[in-house]
Amino acid sequence: MKLSVIIVNYNVKYFLGQCLHSLYLSLKDINAEVIVVDNASKDGSEEYIKELFPEVKYIYNKNNVGFAKANNQAIKIARGEYVLLLNPDTIVPELHTRQVLDFMDNNPDAGACGVKMLSPNGQYLRESKRGYPSPMASFWKLTGTYKLFPNNPYFNTYYLSYLDKEEVHEVPVLAGAYMMIRKSSLEQSGYLDEDFFMYGEDIDLSCRLEMSGDKNYYLPYSILHYKGESTTKESYKYVRVFYGAMGIFFKKHGNKYSKLSRLLVYSGLYLQTYLKLSFVFIRRTLSRIHKTQTHTPYFIIFASKTCNEEIFNILNKNGLGERCRFIDSNNNLKDLSSLSNKVTHIIYDKTLFSYDEILSKLEGENEHNTQLGVYNPYLKAIITPGECYT
Repeated sequence: MKLSVIIVNYNVKYFLGQCLHSLYLSLKDINAEVIVVDNASKDGSEEYIKELFPEVKYIYNKNNVGFAKANNQAIKIARGEYVLLLNPDTIVPELHTRQVLDFMDNNPDAGACGVKMLSPNGQYLRESKRGYPSPMASFWKLTGTYKLFPNNPYFNTYYLSYLDKEEVHEVPVLAGAYMMIRKSSLEQSGYLDEDFFMYGEDIDLSCRLEMSGDKNYYLPYSILHYKGESTTKESYKYVRVFYGAMGIFFKKHGNKYSKLSRLLVYSGLYLQTYLKLSFVFIRRTLSRIHKTQTHTPYFIIFASKTCNEEIFNILNKNGLGERCRFIDSNNNLKDLSSLSNKVTHIIYDKTLFSYDEILSKLEGENEHNTQLGVYNPYLKAIITPGECYT
């Protein structure tokens, strides 16, 4: 078997459904298996996915065992020459998987590779390629200094912004949201470290792959990443888990640095944790005091005539029937400048556009900072970054 795709799910059944729909189109003519490990979801994910995608191997955990352990459960039974670790809140274009596999086949020194990830507003996600989080790299990141010198290699060893995102590069660290790994390399370096409950395990695995003699590559092939729809970065739990994971990483890999350097890193992590927790508390307090109202979305919809009624009925059922406008598919976003201050979401009908076309439009035409939405009649849902409408 050529490929085993592993997805860890937690309470994001509609995002997972869209991910699987795009993934199976991308796996056409590829000998592959898909394994979903569910970390005790309570949103009916198992029943929903099994009905729509009966070919998926679905493992349901009664407890949330964490990202690393859940992936390892699937890796142990994976039969593919390559293993793809993939987040459920992603869209994989039709031609994507074949391109990545061809690169891996043609570059035997590649132990793993990552790809160019786009946010739902078409922006490049800088964590697509990263450097090793050394004390100095971490210092420039934590202080924000790297933003002042975006093209300087000395200050940008963390996000590697001086490397052209449209070219192939050998890089130290890949993102766990998309990691294509040679199974033989994974067996040699070891599986994901289960000391990491969530976050940090991708940095650790990238380092161990390099230590085993393999190379990690960044490839300029785009996917969409909704970026953590199953977690909220405005929560106390996220802050504690994220910075706790960074502490675990430096405890494991930091012995090569001086005691002073390690002390500065740990002090920075504690300070950053305290500041982030304080910011979360302040934001929540202000939100309760002012009772901030959320902005009602307005949708521009590129759809086929057969799907217009279905899309309108879904939006109308959610109280948004007057907050949408249907546009002929021949138009583009540049023709909608008069609506630029009103539009929040651009909805693409999947029956009219391929995922390749949707991501190309998102990356090339989005000048109004609008968010991507996709209507998929197979899923009977409109999926946007903050909400799934059914």
